[in-house]
Amino acid sequence: MKKVIVSVINDLTTDQRVDKICSSLHNLGFDVLLVGRKYNDSLPIHRKYKTHRMAIFLRKGVFSYVEFFIRLFFFLVFHKKDILLSNDLDTLLPNFLVSKLQSKKIVYDSHELFLELPELINRPKKRFIWQKIESYILPKLKNTYTVCQSIADYYNSKYKTDFKVVRNIPQSSVFSLQSSVGSFQSLTGNSKFKIQNSKFLIIYQGAINIGRGLELMIDTMQYLDDCQFIIIGDGEITSEIKNLILEKKLSSKIFMLGKKTPSELKKITPYANLGLSIEEDLGLNYRYALPNKLFDYIHANVPVLVSDLPEMKRIVLDHQVGEIIKNRAPKLLAQQITNILKQDQTTLQKNLKTAALDLQWENEEKVLREVFEDFI
Repeated sequence: MKKVIVSVINDLTTDQRVDKICSSLHNLGFDVLLVGRKYNDSLPIHRKYKTHRMAIFLRKGVFSYVEFFIRLFFFLVFHKKDILLSNDLDTLLPNFLVSKLQSKKIVYDSHELFLELPELINRPKKRFIWQKIESYILPKLKNTYTVCQSIADYYNSKYKTDFKVVRNIPQSSVFSLQSSVGSFQSLTGNSKFKIQNSKFLIIYQGAINIGRGLELMIDTMQYLDDCQFIIIGDGEITSEIKNLILEKKLSSKIFMLGKKTPSELKKITPYANLGLSIEEDLGLNYRYALPNKLFDYIHANVPVLVSDLPEMKRIVLDHQVGEIIKNRAPKLLAQQITNILKQDQTTLQKNLKTAALDLQWENEEKVLREVFEDFI
């Protein structure tokens, strides 16, 4: 049985894509070890494959990356493996170095256009360093895949690579609507939030970072009296979003529920009437985004509202499961949301069920098998 060490820079808890990848590799007969970071507030995890989380003393800043690189490098050096699977550019350097030092196979999964992250675009020195790492290593990799066709085309054109596409789609039949509001209340973990049956429930789940459209939605909620808005996740601007909600005096309408495990999300999401993926066009990384939350909404039979960006737009148009934002002015956006929520849902619900049958992880798994077939 060949051993794969899969590395990520997060704490493993909420990374649904990596969990699906590891589970699929496990099912294909690989001995999988997933390695990531451990924080003081990291939740316990129980997986059918092995996991290991390294204690990292520095949580943010350049030295946090340096500490992680060093720890990951030595972990990879001293643990048995046949294949190294690196997730994103922030784990690639130690994986690549070990693959060369010990003549091990390496596979790369790019979750995004890392160099186009808003956090790097306005930091030329940091971006320059990451650019050097990417441009040196990517052309040398033979086994690569990413989350959507636009990113695959970008890398293949720029570096003459052969990136395949493995979209971040849920496994079939993973969402279930609980039978009572009481169970929903216990899942939210927020004593101030009580679901009101007379109001529509709007959901955002994912990273709370720059460019996710949360500020826009907070402004929009001022014009949506018949709606509640829940934000599930954590990120770099969590504090700013909390303060903005207080500043706008919207604490009775907008609720931040914090991070939830994938299993908790699968129970919460189906309660929503509308799911948001309204990223701003802040460079190519956002322009080509195809977030897993979009597929989560679809599998939970929740209509979607997405930005007018190519990958998300394609899903909505191909499957007719929601709408694309027509105007990002808060009043006009509020009117569009109202129209979506108050229209007859029969056709939308039918389309969502059909799309969920088509958009299944089992189809993406076939591509993953192609990437790893030489190692099986």
